[in-house]
Amino acid sequence: MAILRVKEILALGSKEQEGKLIELRKELIKIQSQISTGAVKETARVRNLKRTVARILTLQKQKLNGGSTEKK
Repeated sequence: MAILRVKEILALGSKEQEGKLIELRKELIKIQSQISTGAVKETARVRNLKRTVARILTLQKQKLNGGSTEKK
């Protein structure tokens, strides 16, 4: 799974965003378990997946709040 940028996430519908979120979380769990067993040395992938998940969640939250990024 490639890293999704903001423009790419915004181009997706809400159902597609949810699907990508589930897919990314599954991949994150799989890679973390492979790292713990020593099968994979690609630890930077975990950071990139976490950032992409956070990016999707942030954009979804902004959409719910009407686009504002200010603290209340």
